[in-house]
Amino acid sequence: MAGREDEDVDRLPERSQRALERLKDPREHALASALDLDDFARLAKARLPKAVYGYVANGAEAMVARDNNRSAFQHWRMVTRVLRDVSARSQETTLFGKRYAAPFGIAPMGASAVVAYDADNAMARAAREAGIPFALSANSITPLEEVAKTNPDSWFAAYQSPDPSKIERMLGRVERAGYEVYMLTVDVPVGSNRVNDKRAGYSMPLRPTPRLTLDGLTHPRWLAGTFGRTILKRGVPEISNLEADHRVGIFSREVAVIAGHDDFGWREAELIRKLWPGKFVIKGVLSAEDARIARELGADGVVVSNHGGRQLDAAVSPLEVLPEVRREAGGMAVLCDSGFRHGTDVLKALALGADFVMVGRPFLFAAAVAGEAGVQRAIGILSKEIDIDLALLGVNEAREVGPEALREAFTPPRMGEPA
Repeated sequence: MAGREDEDVDRLPERSQRALERLKDPREHALASALDLDDFARLAKARLPKAVYGYVANGAEAMVARDNNRSAFQHWRMVTRVLRDVSARSQETTLFGKRYAAPFGIAPMGASAVVAYDADNAMARAAREAGIPFALSANSITPLEEVAKTNPDSWFAAYQSPDPSKIERMLGRVERAGYEVYMLTVDVPVGSNRVNDKRAGYSMPLRPTPRLTLDGLTHPRWLAGTFGRTILKRGVPEISNLEADHRVGIFSREVAVIAGHDDFGWREAELIRKLWPGKFVIKGVLSAEDARIARELGADGVVVSNHGGRQLDAAVSPLEVLPEVRREAGGMAVLCDSGFRHGTDVLKALALGADFVMVGRPFLFAAAVAGEAGVQRAIGILSKEIDIDLALLGVNEAREVGPEALREAFTPPRMGEPA
């Protein structure tokens, strides 16, 4: 019987045979079951050690800010327009003088290659293929020069020391690698209280405790396919992009303090603006006043962000302050991240004043599920949602979605309150 089936397969057209082979790959089954970005978190949870999954999924303390990032989108409903010709839909967006295929990009995420094998390069390649930007976190183990070769249009997101000589050397390294956008991360003067990471067994520096070891052993696909392959390729992983000429191993105590600089201020940001010849973006702004200072300093853009709910747990959602920041931004580009999962999320942010959106966790989970193919699938899902949503809203371009498309969600009065 088996021989008969093999003969039947041999008679199939070559294209159909390739499709059949793909179905035998469990990663293809996983990708086929991913219908929205939330699905990638579900699929990754089954593949990753609890500690590693938690590192990506968790927020700070009680995770109030992380959860509020999602619920903030429910504060808004959208007004559709009908009987309009929407046959010429386009998501193309111009940002920093470049044309991108969609109004979103891949946000910087630290230690990505610990979560998925070669994740920084996988996401960079997928972004290049899709025509969207990818931002590399300085808190990564993949050298920034390597990622620049993978995707010459990548951005660099720095955790910068306030030492003027270190600033100058780091800017020189980033410029020599060919980056044109330098994104300064400003909302991590100190590391936050990530109790849920600790409860799950994750820490930086990594500590190979019996609990963490057992967690890895019970997830052999991650242990061999990600951690083992990384060790073979790079040796003991090192955080390689925090400074120009200093690397720190992920098992070193130094890694716990090297990213945060509580003595870094606007004076140092002004020095970066003076020395950096490319586009300068300040990431982690939640205050309209800080947006004003950034504009007057000469920044090309700001990212309205609460770090995905991973810093101050009482922080407002970026969506709540977007209109205020937009008013103070003037000619600066206004980007936004934290909590984006659906096409309507992206369009709501654009309607509230964002020029562009950065999406993080779902793309890293997608890389954990199926590498570059997973990230491509995730980008495709979000792009398709935006395309459908544009048609249903009655517009052809994302830039046409303005505040007139939004209404605050109706909240019925409580019992005993006047209507």
